[in-house]
This record gives sequence, C-alpha cells and structure tokens, in this order.
Amino acid sequence: MSGLEIERKFLVRNDDYKRQAFESSRICQGYICSGHGRTVRVRIRDDRGYLTIKGPSDAAGLSRYEFEKEITMDEAQQLMKLCEPGAIDKTRYLVKSGAHTFEVDEFYGENAGLVIAEVELRSEEESFEKPAFIGREVTGDRRFYNAHLVKHPFCAWSDQEKSESR
Repeated sequence: MSGLEIERKFLVRNDDYKRQAFESSRICQGYICSGHGRTVRVRIRDDRGYLTIKGPSDAAGLSRYEFEKEITMDEAQQLMKLCEPGAIDKTRYLVKSGAHTFEVDEFYGENAGLVIAEVELRSEEESFEKPAFIGREVTGDRRFYNAHLVKHPFCAWSDQEKSESR
C-alpha cells in the first residue's frame, strides 16, 4: 500500500471502545530513523511484519505520504535490532462507527495511560460519525505521534500535560 494518508486523531474519554471493538491486535514498533517529520518504521502486528515509510505532514497535520509493505517476521525481527532506542508497545482495537473504522491504541510501557483513536479518511473534508468515547481532537499535535512518543514518552510528561491528555 502506498499513497496519501489522511487521518484525524483524538484522545479517548473512557474504555467503552473495548466493548465495541470487533477486533484487536498487539503491536510493537520501532523506528530505524525519524526526524524532520519523516519516519522509517518497523512494525510487528501479532504474527506479521511491516516496513513503513512516512513523509512529513501537511501544515494541519491531516495528511502525509505513506508507503507500507508487508515483510516476513524474520525480516521484521532483524530490522527491529537496527531501530533507534525505545519502542512503542500497544494494543490496537478496531471499532466501527458509521461508514468508518476507528483504530484505538492503548499504550503500554513508558506510554501507559495514553489512549488515542484515529480515523482514516478519503478526503480532508469527509464527515464521519464520532463514537461517544471520542474526546478532544489532537490532529497535528506532534506530541501524540508514535515517533515522538518513543523519544518523549508519556511517563515523562508534566502533570499538566498528562491532565490535558485525558
């Protein structure tokens, strides 16, 4: 898969998403390189591996180029060894809402306590139904990007920053 990724991000108010989810998977991911808004990511999702390259976001943080390719588990495990320090560990829940599917990520480790939902869109103007568990929008706020959370994990945020993210 490759092309323009258009998504919006939200904080999550409560754990209702767990009851509404039709699927979940465990994800571990690292970054071979990240900087200037560009990332090369290695992801292991359950028993499958992926290599993803993302370009910088537009000014609003809504869209950016993404290239993703499935790779073997052996390749993913070997590439994880080349990653920058730190990793993202999370469970992703898939929740249907109207015509869209929200991906809700519950983070573990140094990012425990953080839960973020994303919805992918076909255009920046596309409307969608928000489930009741959706909170404040954080689209474009780089603090909530996974590549940022590796270097600046939620556990290191100030009490004020943490309270703003709930």
